[in-house]
Amino acid sequence: MRKILQKQLQLYPYKLRLIQKLQPDDPSKQLAFCEDLLSRLETDQGLSERVIFSDEVTFFLSGKVNRHNTRIWGSQNPHALIEMERDSPKMNMFCAISRRSMFGPFFFTEDSVAGKVYLDMLENWLMPQLTDEEVQGYIYQQDGAPSHWHKEVREYLNEHLPGRWVGRAAATDNTFCTWPPQSPDLTVCDFFLWGFVKDNVYIPPLPKTLPELRECINTAIRNITQDMLWRVWQEWEYRLDICCVTRGAHIECI
Repeated sequence: MRKILQKQLQLYPYKLRLIQKLQPDDPSKQLAFCEDLLSRLETDQGLSERVIFSDEVTFFLSGKVNRHNTRIWGSQNPHALIEMERDSPKMNMFCAISRRSMFGPFFFTEDSVAGKVYLDMLENWLMPQLTDEEVQGYIYQQDGAPSHWHKEVREYLNEHLPGRWVGRAAATDNTFCTWPPQSPDLTVCDFFLWGFVKDNVYIPPLPKTLPELRECINTAIRNITQDMLWRVWQEWEYRLDICCVTRGAHIECI
């Protein structure tokens, strides 16, 4: 079948790729962030071991298209749209990941993750674990999601992690540095964790209920090994270099 598609019909397999739309000033912000972080990594050899990435994600019972294994054959790029089931049962989940450990998954009972819900998770679930298990002086990363921008969340981080958190910030916030907008290709959760978990969850036979989906997620998280984390952190530092080469543009195509 592949020979017929390629040689006789002269069709080409196009791989699905999701990208974040960049605003005109986004590349310069990404470039400045990567250059600053690379400079810090050169002067502080243990910095990469202290960075902890975090993020939320939604898992739908209907599943998602695994774009890594999906190809659309055609003589020209079809720029196709993939239809998804609407209002499928779902669950919202949070994870944090360091070079040494996985923290999570934490499943939210709420349908949406508001600022106060996120803050409650930080105070009562995540921060006690980081204090007990992580190296001193760890740096906590979060992206610019609305729940992370909540005033009480930033006040909490300024008080408990002064100068040791990364995220969307106001001028008065005491951060380690500001996370650049539209930068999913620079966070471990986006370029590794969620893809790995979904590739292991959405395989036949698919989970039929939310409890089954939850157990599949837990199993996938438990399968992440220390060696995998070490290689992922090497990939992260490599991506910082590539981002500088592309002057802050998208790097997934490279």
